Amino acid sequence: MNKIPTLKDRRSGLLMHIASLPGPYYCGDLGKAAYRFVDFLSDSGQSWWQMLPVNPIGLGNSPYSTICSFAGEPLYMDLEGLVKDGLLKKSEISEPQAISSSRVYYPRARQYRKSRLKKAFERFCAAGKTSDSSRFQRFLTAQHYWLEDFALFCVLADKFGTGNWSNWPPGIRNRRPSVLAKLREDHRTELDYIKFLQFKFFSQWFRLKTYLNTRGIGLIGDIPLFVGYQSADIWAARKYFQLNRDGSRKFVAGAPPDYYCPDGQLWGNPLYNWRMLKKNGFVWWIDRIKHLITLFDAVRLDHFIGFYRCWEINAKAKTAKDGKFRQTPGRDLFRALRRGLGHLPFIAEDLGTVVPGVYELRDEFDLPGMRVLQFGFGNEPSATYHLPYSYTHNSVVYTGTHDNNTVVGWYDDARKNAHKKVPAVNFNLLKNYFDSDGADIHWKMIREAMKSAANLAIFPAQDVLGLDKTARMNVPGKPTGNWRWRMTEGALTRKLAARLRKESQKSDRY
Repeated sequence: MNKIPTLKDRRSGLLMHIASLPGPYYCGDLGKAAYRFVDFLSDSGQSWWQMLPVNPIGLGNSPYSTICSFAGEPLYMDLEGLVKDGLLKKSEISEPQAISSSRVYYPRARQYRKSRLKKAFERFCAAGKTSDSSRFQRFLTAQHYWLEDFALFCVLADKFGTGNWSNWPPGIRNRRPSVLAKLREDHRTELDYIKFLQFKFFSQWFRLKTYLNTRGIGLIGDIPLFVGYQSADIWAARKYFQLNRDGSRKFVAGAPPDYYCPDGQLWGNPLYNWRMLKKNGFVWWIDRIKHLITLFDAVRLDHFIGFYRCWEINAKAKTAKDGKFRQTPGRDLFRALRRGLGHLPFIAEDLGTVVPGVYELRDEFDLPGMRVLQFGFGNEPSATYHLPYSYTHNSVVYTGTHDNNTVVGWYDDARKNAHKKVPAVNFNLLKNYFDSDGADIHWKMIREAMKSAANLAIFPAQDVLGLDKTARMNVPGKPTGNWRWRMTEGALTRKLAARLRKESQKSDRY
């Protein structure tokens, strides 16, 4: 088994969401395409696979909006893997009607899997006592601390037609023990089905992770700072969130007004009750992170700024304008995590309007921050922070993130808007920096990131493929149509692997 890299090693890798992998079942999954992607990473000399969150998808199909911070998304389960397990027949997963292979079709993907997953569960139950059923029992015991509440939440959301638990009957909303006990008795089969899906998801997950790690490739996960209101997390642990007595939101998260958003951003996620979390030794956060680092070898902390301070908005407000900053005890939290976990394998997503205290918090715990090469050619005062000459070793450079345009799309837009009085991109600097007319701009950006001092360089798969803006993953603030890009079958060629491997070798990242 090859040595798994650390964030201190000089390495590179690719950013690829599970849903974006190719395949026949309307959505990428943990099947053959995932293993082929690992092979490509190995062949191209890459040491990391970074993913977006893999929790159950919530509003807008966003991986950053989930109904549970601990569970896995059943949509990503490998149906062919269930055939190998003897729970489905090959004839039952014949390829569905062909549609565009460059987009995820979430409703069709769910509909296609629904009856097949239920059939697999029925066969699992009918098989009686097997080695798989023994593993299932061990899984239930190990994951009991979150799985029971998650399964019940899913069953109740289906029963009442909404995940908005504040609209459920009082005894259920307020988690009266006798009421919950009766629900668990009355819905035992439905609850076992939810638990079975999680068991199979994590079985497939760890099989893939082992395949990665034996090749010396690490897996980087992503953890959103906030959790959704309509989630098992909040329903099961209301005391850790700023809610009113009736369960309604008291204060919510967002961002203050700026040049781009005069009204600020109103996200709507409940804010944490940090006083109660601290009083209880941050056990909820420790459990969350412990669970995550069994799944991943390193974790990106989304919205790291929020561990220093957050923008607090009254839940009744129509905009974020009248919010105010509140300090958060991130320093105490990270100390508790370090005591409980030892090493903290985190990447701090320290982007946005950052005050010195955020960097001080990041550096105190020796966390690498993020640099985004695209941002280096903006017109903001902070742009030079993202140009390679300012990078430190303890940082991670990206050509772009899931929220950015692709490099090719970004360059095309920059060229079109270069005539504007104050363009978003300093096109002259960009053109002169790379001495380029735009040909192969994605490889020029990749090469520049590779050559930089940053210990880790990560590239969205779209940038390695040189795709235009139609392959963009997410447009922040756009409520629909995001998270749908898929890589086409056969896009990752041997020629591409050889070129990427050569760049890794030349920059001492191989």
